[in-house]
Amino acid sequence: MENATINYLAVIVAALSDFVVGALWYSPLLFAKPWMKANGFTPEDLKKGNPAVTYTVVLVLSLVISYILALFLGTPDTDATRGLAVGVHAGVLAVCAMTVIALFEKRSLGYILVNSGYIFVGFVVKGLILGAWR
Repeated sequence: MENATINYLAVIVAALSDFVVGALWYSPLLFAKPWMKANGFTPEDLKKGNPAVTYTVVLVLSLVISYILALFLGTPDTDATRGLAVGVHAGVLAVCAMTVIALFEKRSLGYILVNSGYIFVGFVVKGLILGAWR
C-alpha cells in the first residue's frame, strides 16, 4: 500500500457514486416505502434536519471510503475485475458490521436488507469504478 498509485479523480467519482446509488436505492422506484416503514418514518420526518450538514458529512465519509478502497486497488495489476472483487469483499465486511449493530438495536429484517443492500451495492460500484479507472 505504501507504493499505491491513486487516481484521485476516480476516488472523487467513486465517492459521488454513493449519491447516485442512494438516490435510486431510496427512491419510490425501489425501496423508499420499505425503508420508511422499517424506520417508522413519515414524509414529514424526512423534511426535518439540515440536509447541507448531512450531505457534507456523507461526502466526506464517502471520500474516505473511496480513498481506502483505492489504496487496496493501487497495484499495477488492478483492473475492473479486481476492483469488482475488492468491492464485493469490502461490501460483505461492511454489511456484516452493519448487521451486527442492527441486530443489537433490534432492527427489523426489512431495515437490515434495505440498508445493507445499499451498502453492498455502493461498495461494489466504488470498487468497479476504482478498478476500471486506473
